[in-house]
Amino acid sequence: MPISFEMSETTRLARDHFRAMAVEHLRPISRKYDLQEHDLPTEWVDWYWKQGRKSIPGKAGESDGFIQVCVQTEELCWGDAGLYLRTPFAGLGGSAVGAAGTKEQKKRFLSVFQGDGPPAWGAMAITEANAGSDSAAIQTTATRDGDDWVLNGTKIFCTGGEGASQAEGGFVVVWATIDKSAGRGGIKAFVVPAGTEGMTLVGLENKLGIRASDTATLSFENCRVPSDNLLGSAEVRKKDQAKSSGDKGFKGAMATFDASRPIVAAMAVGVGRAALDYVLSELEHHGIELRYDAPPAEQTALERDAIDMEAELQAARLLTWRAASMMNRGRPNSLEASMAKAKAGLAVTRITQKAVELLGPRGYSKKLLVEKWLRDAKINDIYEGTQQINQLIVARRILDYPSSMLR
Repeated sequence: MPISFEMSETTRLARDHFRAMAVEHLRPISRKYDLQEHDLPTEWVDWYWKQGRKSIPGKAGESDGFIQVCVQTEELCWGDAGLYLRTPFAGLGGSAVGAAGTKEQKKRFLSVFQGDGPPAWGAMAITEANAGSDSAAIQTTATRDGDDWVLNGTKIFCTGGEGASQAEGGFVVVWATIDKSAGRGGIKAFVVPAGTEGMTLVGLENKLGIRASDTATLSFENCRVPSDNLLGSAEVRKKDQAKSSGDKGFKGAMATFDASRPIVAAMAVGVGRAALDYVLSELEHHGIELRYDAPPAEQTALERDAIDMEAELQAARLLTWRAASMMNRGRPNSLEASMAKAKAGLAVTRITQKAVELLGPRGYSKKLLVEKWLRDAKINDIYEGTQQINQLIVARRILDYPSSMLR
């Protein structure tokens, strides 16, 4: 079936709306919260919660679905990727609830984001000191005690972890093992509401980029949650047992990444476009025109660099929209999501680095935001699965190899 990447009128209106939002509300405070890393950007959070989230144009059923989400993400990250991640929304935790939760769980945990209460955040807690790319190595435990699950362990690099663990209505989806001997089959996801006793905000990371984002370390010490806060089944499938069709635990939570990786790719495209737009505006200001129809041998090095940057960005965007389009149609997109994430992470790193190079000392100076975009870019090559992990996933899907055959 052919795929059309023409936007609907609703998506075009949404794109323009979020572009204006980025210009008016994000870009002006971008440097401020790059320097004030752990301060809550109240002017953005309060405005978005009270007005921004309620002013999206279009009618229900008229959007391009997941493609529109990626378009919106690109526009906001063109404004500032760190502030985008600090926006009050369900985030990756909400994606996990959406992928593996029941109707009742979705209503219970996600309705706050449509309500009129105080700003709320959702987050996912996966990474541990000894469990990064290999999620199956998780050591945080969940033990059944009557009608509760009791969580013990420590999670690091939790994006949005401060708001999700502290603000009323927020929640953290915590990955923990209920049976270490079962490997992946014992990994389950639990929704821990903000303020739950035993969940403690240990600290916040001092980061290279996306500094406006709150990246937290969370500790869980005898942290009790009700049994119906488990996403999916409590059934444990041993390594030598047949696959259980009813278990949405580890597999259901992993499906979160098929939805989130195109969004991360769209974030990368937004940051890369910010850098490219600035370079192109500087070229225009100095009267330099890109000759797209000239043979490469006749183009200047500057022209070739700028055209290559444009090609990298467009390739990343189209792969992102392809993965999003498959989500819209309910088709498995693990391969395409990983391709988009890997390409976009690499592209934004190259584009922002080249932008700094082409602008010379000014590009390296904090007088411009270009150096910040270079710092913001690199994380897109790391979180939601590193470049290397996503390339492994792509290879496994194409070659139809299990993880045991291709590491």
